Amino acid sequence: MEYNGIDTQISPEGRMDVLSKAEVHKLLDNSHGGLHPVFRNCSLAVLNCGNYMDDGKELLERHPNFDISIVERERGIKLDIKGAPASAFVDDKMIKGIHEHLFAVLRDILFIGDEINGNVNFDLQASEGITDAVFHILRNADVLRSQANPNLVVCWGGHSISRAEYDYSKKIGYELGLRGMDICTGCGPGAMKGPMKGATIGHAKQRILNGRYLGLSEPGIIAAESPNPIVNSLVILPDIEKRLEAFVRVGHGIVVFPGGVGTAEEILYILGILLHPDNANIPFPLVFTGPATAADYFRQIDAFIGDTLGPQAQKLYKIIVDDPAAVAQEMQTSVRKVREFRKERADAYYFNWTLKIDHAFQKPFEPTHENMRNLGLHKDQPRHLLAADMRRAFSGVVAGNVKDQGIRAIEKHGLFEIRGDKAVMEPMDALLTAFVEQHRMKLPGRKYVPCYRIVK
Repeated sequence: MEYNGIDTQISPEGRMDVLSKAEVHKLLDNSHGGLHPVFRNCSLAVLNCGNYMDDGKELLERHPNFDISIVERERGIKLDIKGAPASAFVDDKMIKGIHEHLFAVLRDILFIGDEINGNVNFDLQASEGITDAVFHILRNADVLRSQANPNLVVCWGGHSISRAEYDYSKKIGYELGLRGMDICTGCGPGAMKGPMKGATIGHAKQRILNGRYLGLSEPGIIAAESPNPIVNSLVILPDIEKRLEAFVRVGHGIVVFPGGVGTAEEILYILGILLHPDNANIPFPLVFTGPATAADYFRQIDAFIGDTLGPQAQKLYKIIVDDPAAVAQEMQTSVRKVREFRKERADAYYFNWTLKIDHAFQKPFEPTHENMRNLGLHKDQPRHLLAADMRRAFSGVVAGNVKDQGIRAIEKHGLFEIRGDKAVMEPMDALLTAFVEQHRMKLPGRKYVPCYRIVK
């Protein structure tokens, strides 16, 4: 089904009002390597904010006539938009937050295409080069605050959560906001929106006028997790691996709410990093939390981690159920330790340079059927490397569930096959089955059709 859209032109507010002719050409280039397809798709996702959808393929099919182009003028540029979703407008005027997000997309797509990809100064095959690229993308987006004390809490969790879990995530955000903490999420709905919404009230009560609501996304996931307009700093990273690295480099602590495979991927990412021997003494607050109804969920997550990565991994986080104030107090106390640690070592507060991230967590993983079959899901390797391949397995399921490219691959070639040792496959199968039964794979009301098959 196609949806009617709105045509409009908008002007930038800030530094994106002037583009070179070469930049405009790249943004309009539909050829392989041109920027227009990714610019168009990310822009449509931003404009689709608030619509009940988590299927990138469906979004593109709903709006086949949508397009966005650059109008060059002597005084700068305008964006010419055709067929934009009506939900992005109030009385025919675009919502200001969505307006800002469109130009954030323009800024990041251009910078990545112009300054990162193909730039000999960034060796994207080396760990240091990838970290340097992440730093430059964040700096270009003006989200690195050199004079600010550590206070940025990353909140992870599912887009498809219950009302009780969503309301609880708002309470956590409220308690964090009361304590002067800022929020960073994947910027979508559910557990990514709730903490930001709660923090706005906490900040308002404390008369904090410059609260930060940082949203980090990437082209593959943005259609399924359209940025919510509370986000006042949106950054588009090139891929999921750089997005995850950005979270752990800029965040001073992480709170994890209930979620599905995407949340499991995030958990495995941070645990794999913290399990690396070089990171053994680096303080990194990590709290799993949810309402009383989520107690069984976290028991299962904890058991899965114990069965696959062992007790050492279970020591890296705390589980706090149904106590928002305790979560905020734990985060506040732990972030103080982060500040002292970095101060002693003259490490930046705004970017965690000290943290060692193995190349296995940085190399972009393309979830093809062959790559999914060949994952090293066995215990005969260091635990942090097992976590890396488990992360890739869950990333592939995310792609098959909600990303346009992954959905099309499943339609063409059938289900992904995930193979490995019984000691890893059985806990993984049990966890994925639980996610399906708890309706954590897709938004409520949408039937879930599996994109994978566990081969034991």
